[in-house]
Amino acid sequence: MVKVRIILMLVLVWGCNNRPQTTPSSPEMLLVWADEFAYTGAPDPAKWGYSLGNGCPDLCGWGNNEQQYYTDRIENVWVEDGFLNIEARKEPLEGSEFTSAKIISKAKGDFLYGRFEMRAKLPEGKGTWAAIWMMPSESKYGTWPSSGEIDIMEFVGYIPDSIFQTVHTGAYNGMLGTQRGGSIHKQETESGFHTFTFNWTPEKMEFFTDEKLCFTFLKDSDNTDQWPFDQPFHWILNVAVGGNWGGAMGVDPSIWPQRMLVDYVRVYQQAAPDLHGI
Repeated sequence: MVKVRIILMLVLVWGCNNRPQTTPSSPEMLLVWADEFAYTGAPDPAKWGYSLGNGCPDLCGWGNNEQQYYTDRIENVWVEDGFLNIEARKEPLEGSEFTSAKIISKAKGDFLYGRFEMRAKLPEGKGTWAAIWMMPSESKYGTWPSSGEIDIMEFVGYIPDSIFQTVHTGAYNGMLGTQRGGSIHKQETESGFHTFTFNWTPEKMEFFTDEKLCFTFLKDSDNTDQWPFDQPFHWILNVAVGGNWGGAMGVDPSIWPQRMLVDYVRVYQQAAPDLHGI
């Protein structure tokens, strides 16, 4: 999400419908970190922090000309009835026309390898841009995109039947039009919950939507420009408004508020983690 997008993601190499149906399974994996959202109120402060503002002065519009101002207000992010709610609202704040929320697990849930699972219901309408993704916690190879980015799920409302999963590195990224990824075509994308799974090992990454393999990204070099994924990453969950990709077809002023509901977020690893556990 923190980068220039190539509209319609033309370099995505495979749709999930072109892949065999494969269920991710690793019976030896142990649950090491999770939020089941079985409480009421603000997100658990032991597991989640916030990105706040509009990115200014360093990265106004969060690098994508997005229109929202991120807050930690209960109006934008809360837990209720077993679900995390992230709501984008049309309301002025600090010079922005919209508010929303972006929560992060940095320094509270940082992970190197494992299986990552989440279940979510996506917002709808032209101008929405929802994402469940990961960024490096220390960026040891430099600023974006050199240290990598993992987009486990992205959804833009003007493409209502598609979900995107993408990897960005120094060699493969949206600024160059070389990002690697896949998409799944689903008629019912906005009407119900979907499960997203990401398997990450020292040799490869596998991305699934509703147990269908979307694409595989293999480590084919020790060059960190191609594979910077040997360092801990953390969760990011957000709903953006507009932007270079989300707003490529405009922003419908009549659809707000729009909300992403998250049922759970889980991390499995081979052994007890050296970083943050449950």
